[in-house]
Amino acid sequence: MKETKEKVNKEQEVSEEQEAQVKDEQIEEQEEQDGQEKAENEAEEESTEPTLEEQLGEAKDKYLRLYSEFENFRRRTSKEKLDLISTANKDLMADLLPVLDDFERAMNASEGSEDIKALREGMELIQNKLNKSLQNRGLKKMEVKKGDDFDDEKHEAITQIPAEKKLEGKIVDVVENGYTLGETVVRFAKVVVGAKQ
Repeated sequence: MKETKEKVNKEQEVSEEQEAQVKDEQIEEQEEQDGQEKAENEAEEESTEPTLEEQLGEAKDKYLRLYSEFENFRRRTSKEKLDLISTANKDLMADLLPVLDDFERAMNASEGSEDIKALREGMELIQNKLNKSLQNRGLKKMEVKKGDDFDDEKHEAITQIPAEKKLEGKIVDVVENGYTLGETVVRFAKVVVGAKQ
């Protein structure tokens, strides 16, 4: 009986050892599976996040697209600007054509006429028509008269002459009228200024 007890004890020990071994193997397998799942999860996370090279490629692509859009915009606007410049005076020229026609009629009518008064009236009518056309386009004549202060932003002094004390540094005579288009000076008034003594 002792032998059987010993055998049973040995068998129990062996079976316990085998169970422990099986449990260890199961634990190792479970740890191995967990490690594999963890590695797979990390690989998936890495694959969903773009790499530095992919990010650089995307940035380059965006830059090239933006640059080409800007170049297209620049070309288009410069072409539109050139078109605008080439046709900018079209309306003004259309307004001036009737004045040109009036000059031709006046020249034809004056060939056989010796009436200077009629010629002068015709020229005044044409001048008024021309002035009206230009004023409608925003051109204004500068109001400059003798005795006004000289302003180098509106006037151009072509010469200085000795003048009375009250006209020193002031406008003595207007040689050519000045004109503005809106707020911009198109032509400065050419004036004679009184010299300081």
